Amino acid sequence: MEPTRTQVTDWLRDYEEQGYVVLEAILSADELTEIREALDRILASSPTGRNEFEGLQTQRIYTLVARGKVFERLVEHPAVIALVERQLLPGYLLTASQAIVLAPGETPQPVHTDDSFYVIPRPRPEISVSTMWAIDDFTEENGATEVIPGSHQWGDDQLIDNYYGDDSLQLPKEYAPLLEPLVMLAGSCAVFAGTLVHRGGGNRSKRVRTAISNQYCEPWARQQENFFLSIPRDQVARMTETLQEMLGYSIHPPFMGQVTARDPKKVLDPDFDNPLK
Repeated sequence: MEPTRTQVTDWLRDYEEQGYVVLEAILSADELTEIREALDRILASSPTGRNEFEGLQTQRIYTLVARGKVFERLVEHPAVIALVERQLLPGYLLTASQAIVLAPGETPQPVHTDDSFYVIPRPRPEISVSTMWAIDDFTEENGATEVIPGSHQWGDDQLIDNYYGDDSLQLPKEYAPLLEPLVMLAGSCAVFAGTLVHRGGGNRSKRVRTAISNQYCEPWARQQENFFLSIPRDQVARMTETLQEMLGYSIHPPFMGQVTARDPKKVLDPDFDNPLK
């Protein structure tokens, strides 16, 4: 369902002030059931993380957008798109798509920002926008994402010049009390700036906490996931045109993304004649 103009205005106000906004319960019970059933089939053969950033007690499913129509629809959810299109340039891309399942005993993730690899001085507008879909209820006990409201506006001088593990920011002790858990019901979605300081919480409960994170970036920025290599072209050809463009089958004017002077969508045609063959 398309959000109303009033809803979008309210969401944007919170997003711009805090660096994030929670869209409450925008998935139905039936939609959640479909997502959980699809995830259960994949998680049965998915390993846990390789380091503290991924989470040694956490299962992550990458390239989730290509693992079922239900995940394609989630990327294009109208409430999320209404916010993303107001923060990024036309032709924005999908940069990452994954499920994140925290098992009991998982420790807090190192604090980080999602677009720190774009080495442009802060403060600056975000280059990416992240989402965190609550597929289970998010609570303080089960590892709800923790954020520092307003940190999306911090300058480089407010972030410690030191890194942990996978280029994750170490948080000065005086900032630790500023972390706030995003407690929200299943079916809700947190949308936040790529410059927002945050982390996944520790799971002190007895049940897993399941989330889905789709991230979007400016059309001129390099994507985290190389969807050209990970998703077969014939599968992309069956997706919506909007999603094809988000995966990178698009031109950012005047000619970024061209394929030997052609629109990249042309390669989705089974009769495409590659001049380099």
